[in-house]
Amino acid sequence: MQNISNMLNGLLLLSILLLSGANAAFSNNNSRFTPVETSNINTPKTKVVASFFPVYEFVSKVGGDKVDMSMLVPIGTEPHDFDPTIQQIQSIESTSILVYNGEGMEGGWINKINPKFAIDTSKDIHLLTNNDPQIHASTDPHIWLDPILAIRQVENIRDGLSKVDPTNAAYYDQNAQKFIGHLKSLDTSIRGNLSRSNCAKKDFITFHNAFSYFAKEYGLNQHSIQGLTPEGEVLPQRLVQIVKLAKNLGINIIYSEDLVDPRSSQTIADEIPNGKVMVLSPIEGINKQEQQKGVGYLEKMYQNLSALKEGLQCKN
Repeated sequence: MQNISNMLNGLLLLSILLLSGANAAFSNNNSRFTPVETSNINTPKTKVVASFFPVYEFVSKVGGDKVDMSMLVPIGTEPHDFDPTIQQIQSIESTSILVYNGEGMEGGWINKINPKFAIDTSKDIHLLTNNDPQIHASTDPHIWLDPILAIRQVENIRDGLSKVDPTNAAYYDQNAQKFIGHLKSLDTSIRGNLSRSNCAKKDFITFHNAFSYFAKEYGLNQHSIQGLTPEGEVLPQRLVQIVKLAKNLGINIIYSEDLVDPRSSQTIADEIPNGKVMVLSPIEGINKQEQQKGVGYLEKMYQNLSALKEGLQCKN
């Protein structure tokens, strides 16, 4: 009996020692274990409403997966004549951030909204004077069509998101720098392809006066059928004026847009030698087919470059 008792006591002691050793080993291993970062797994994304397509695109590139994006002006809708409903305004006011182009692009309705936080992407950008009475603003709002000014818009968006969500400031800056790199490459490509030494012409005719910043940046001359907005009837005398201008400048391509009726441009093209209509997009919106294909700002700008190369009779 004594032997059996001693044996049981020995087994009990061994079990206690083994259990203590296992606990010690777990404790030591656990002290070296780096836990998975879980702080952001269930963290709500920052809600952002962008006014129209290019602003939406810029915010998406900077905000990445840290923002919950929506766009106020529907896909395929011309933003110049857009007016939000009361329900849309109320929805924006309950959202964290409203991001808009500024300088009259969004019209007077932008002043009706009182969001929690707003980012005006035109901040600190030198703006051109507006001489179009149809636009109730003192300046031309089409800044996004100049890649250099678009860089500043992206920086304004980055700074605004970082102010609202400082925890992810480094993430926003990283994304902004990456997209700015693409904008700089776009700028380099435009300068090389549309240089005076590479192109026979520097004058082009657009549907509405959206490319003044672009033309100024790259040493070109824009002429337009309409003013700063594409709305309104094109009067017959204006068509006659543009036909005469195109003939005098030796222009054979008349640019239309992707969200407007091309008939006015086609009427002019039919009256000039070898006349042709091409699309030069102000990128104020995209159609549903482009949206489904994932077409974005950069793709549209390179399409514009290709169209301008033909119209300006560039070598390659």
